[in-house]
Amino acid sequence: MKKSGQLLLIFAVLLLVSALYRLIPSRPWGFAPQIAMALFSGSVVKDKKLSFLLPLGSMFLSDLLFQLLHNAGMTDMQGFYDGQWVNYVLFTGLTVLGWFVAERNLLQIALGALAGPVLYFFASNAATWAAGGGWHRPHTWAGFVLAMEDGLPFFRGSLYATVLFSALLFGGYALWRRQAGAAIGAH
Repeated sequence: MKKSGQLLLIFAVLLLVSALYRLIPSRPWGFAPQIAMALFSGSVVKDKKLSFLLPLGSMFLSDLLFQLLHNAGMTDMQGFYDGQWVNYVLFTGLTVLGWFVAERNLLQIALGALAGPVLYFFASNAATWAAGGGWHRPHTWAGFVLAMEDGLPFFRGSLYATVLFSALLFGGYALWRRQAGAAIGAH
């Protein structure tokens, strides 16, 4: 199989597996690969328009599956809900952040893996608070602080997941490139 065909297959499997991973009911709050995928895709996919497909496709597929399970009465978690569009906007922004992460620079990858969850945490909790969602905290400074505290369990899982999945994605990609380069040079 050609290198581009292999990469396309790897990305398709990655999209499917990451979408299904989000459906695991017992996973820790926030522990999902999507932030790492957004950073990775933004960094690695050279066509910037296409770099959005992997993280947004993964989110959409898992949201669709959540909605189907919800409609079937198998989960209380809805796939599509009011205000969800904010998550898609934030993942678009995280993918753009990935544009500034050099795929072979460990420091940039590490900084991106730390910055991504921090940015997502503040932006998503601020948006939830501003819209009156979540625990419906009052629109005061104290209410804002409470909204940030509400998100801490998700933030921890998100931070750990992003560091882990960034290492797996960027590291796996580097190994694949080395292996694919060696196979191309052997012909």
